[in-house]
Amino acid sequence: MLLPPLSPADYQAIALSIKVAAAASILSLPFGYAVACLLTYLEFRGKLLLEVLVNLPLTLPPVVVGYLLLVMFGTHGWLGAWLSQHGIRIIFTAKASVVASAVVGFPLLVRSLRTSLEGIDRQLIHAARTLGATWFGTLISVILPLSLTGLLAGSSLMFARSLGEFGATIIVAGNIPGVTQTIPLAIYEYACSPTSEQMALSLCLASVTISVAVMYLHERFARKAARRNGA
Repeated sequence: MLLPPLSPADYQAIALSIKVAAAASILSLPFGYAVACLLTYLEFRGKLLLEVLVNLPLTLPPVVVGYLLLVMFGTHGWLGAWLSQHGIRIIFTAKASVVASAVVGFPLLVRSLRTSLEGIDRQLIHAARTLGATWFGTLISVILPLSLTGLLAGSSLMFARSLGEFGATIIVAGNIPGVTQTIPLAIYEYACSPTSEQMALSLCLASVTISVAVMYLHERFARKAARRNGA
C-alpha cells in the first residue's frame, strides 16, 4: 500500500513536536536532577510524600493532568492570573504544550536519573567528602560525571514520552494547526475524518520512525550507564 506524502501541515506538526519535546526535556532536567539527588542521597521527613507527588502523573489520566493545569494556568487560576498581570499567556499556546509534556514526562526523567545515581559507588562520594570536598564540589566533580550517561538516558526517555503526549496537551493547549498541533493531535484530527485514513497512517509512520530513533539512543545511553555503574 502506497501512502501519500506528508503535507506542509504535517511537517509543521513534526517540527513543533520536536521543539516541544526538546524544550520540556531541557527545562525539566535541572529540576529532575535536583529531585533525583534529593531522593537518592538524603533522608528527611516527607520523603515518601515527595516520591508520591513526583510519580503521581504516571497514575493520573493525562486529561486529569491537563485539566488541573488548565485550572492553574487559566485566566482565573492563581498562577495564570499572576502571569496575565505580567503579560504572559500560557493556555492555548505552544508554552502550554511544553508545560504539559514536562509534567507528564517528569516522573520518567527522575526515575531514570535515580537508577543512575543509585549505581554510583558510595565509597567514591565518601572519599571525596573525606578529602575535604564540599557537598556541591562532590556533586560537580564526582556524582555528575559518573551519572552523565544516565542523565542522557533519562533525557532521551522524557523526550520520547513528550513526543507522544496527547491527553494533557489537548486540554491545556488545544489543537491549533501551526500553533499547538503536535504529531498526536494531527493524527487525532485525521482519525476523526473518514477520508483521511491514509494521511493518518503516513504521519503514524513518521512518528514511529522518530520514536524508534530516540528509543535506540535511550537504550544505548542506558546500557552505557549500566556498564559504568557495574564497573
